[in-house]
Amino acid sequence: MTTAWTWSLPLILGLSLTLIAFAGWARGPGHGGRTGIFGCALLVIFLALCSPLAALANGLLFSAHMVQHLLLLVVAPALVLVSLPARVRAVWLRPKSWAAFGWAGGVGAMWLWHIPALCDAASSIAPVHAAQSASLVSMGLLFWWPILAPAAGDRISPWAGVGYLFAACLACTALGIVITLTSVELCPIFQAPVDPLGLLPVVRHDWGLSAERDRQLGGLLMWVPMCALYLGAIFLEIARWYAEDALPRGEGAA
Repeated sequence: MTTAWTWSLPLILGLSLTLIAFAGWARGPGHGGRTGIFGCALLVIFLALCSPLAALANGLLFSAHMVQHLLLLVVAPALVLVSLPARVRAVWLRPKSWAAFGWAGGVGAMWLWHIPALCDAASSIAPVHAAQSASLVSMGLLFWWPILAPAAGDRISPWAGVGYLFAACLACTALGIVITLTSVELCPIFQAPVDPLGLLPVVRHDWGLSAERDRQLGGLLMWVPMCALYLGAIFLEIARWYAEDALPRGEGAA
């Protein structure tokens, strides 16, 4: 499995330069912590696209493909937004407008890239996979902005956030149910895996993952961990509501 790493020089160079640029730009109180969190976000992207996970997701294991999507769409964008200083504002759109675009973008990206033709293309054609990865991170940023925007004034209200996240959980649950509990093949390429590195015997015999079990596991990964992340964010929104309610009137939007 050690030979399954993909050492993409352009990606590694791009992530490194991005981290250096961020460290220089985000100076101020909490600079070190923000840079550390931003570095973690870039590390998540690197692992999603260069580690053995990427080799398994590239037309071999549907469950690995789902983990890759989870990292790129949910985890990395959330870390990026948490790392940004409060001076970053979205003055051109109101929070409710961001919420409409964000929800449609984040949920829509997951459904769009599981249209069978697009899913197969992204798992077998490098430029399509690159476009998919970029769109997942971008749509993830758009999705999380109404919840995790650096400036409190750019976030929707906590209870609106609860509804926003719960609706996203329902959408992911619906897709997870389709994948796990039906025979619908959203990514047919994983039924006849592409295996240039010879990993299929390990997956099928050592790990005991048949194509059907792999599809079901992928559906569960879409269903349970993603909703668990949204549930955690819902609890944070409730905590934010209590914190803002405890502030003197007029200080909650600071």
